[in-house]
Amino acid sequence: MSMGIPNLQVALDHNRIEDAIVDAIAVGNEVDIIEAGTILCLNEGDKAIKCLRNLFPNKTLIADTKCADAGTTVARNCKLAGADWMTVICCATIPTMEAALKEMGTLQVELYGDWTFEQAQLWLDAGIDQAIYHQSRDALLSGGTWTEQDLQKIKKLIDMGFKVSATGGLTLESLKLFEGLDIYTFIAGRGICATENPAETAKEFKAEIKRIWG
Repeated sequence: MSMGIPNLQVALDHNRIEDAIVDAIAVGNEVDIIEAGTILCLNEGDKAIKCLRNLFPNKTLIADTKCADAGTTVARNCKLAGADWMTVICCATIPTMEAALKEMGTLQVELYGDWTFEQAQLWLDAGIDQAIYHQSRDALLSGGTWTEQDLQKIKKLIDMGFKVSATGGLTLESLKLFEGLDIYTFIAGRGICATENPAETAKEFKAEIKRIWG
């Protein structure tokens, strides 16, 4: 089975919707998926999702809620605001995930901290087929980087049947570390938005992804 070309997703983790909109307009047509990041969702609420949906009616839009509880309500609110998908945190209970999935239709499990492949099987059994593998910002700031152990875990998740997205300090140079892995989406926030020309950077990301997986 040949691999698909991974998607590119921009994470808008701004504090203010006004700043998020500036970057969304700059890069929205260059990326495949737009994310209302956790910080943006916490600070601006569903207004952030509504604004991004109005700007990009045809793009896949994700609410990165990292939902841990109240799955039905959180998912319903995100759906009403215009999100296509939302995220749940890996430590949420299966009933919370199932409740959110029922409302939203597509969920992504955010892998943070301690989780097991036994848990991952339970998510698959519950109908969730997307996982986001993180290098956490805090780990990266303390000098951590993608390791062979990370890549092996990603491979195992893919082999189990997950569409795996990778995120955390991604740069053009680090994309090649994932060569040979059937990554579903690369998610970049500051790696795109904090550059001098975000639109040009997004184009470069897309070109490098296509060079490696095309």
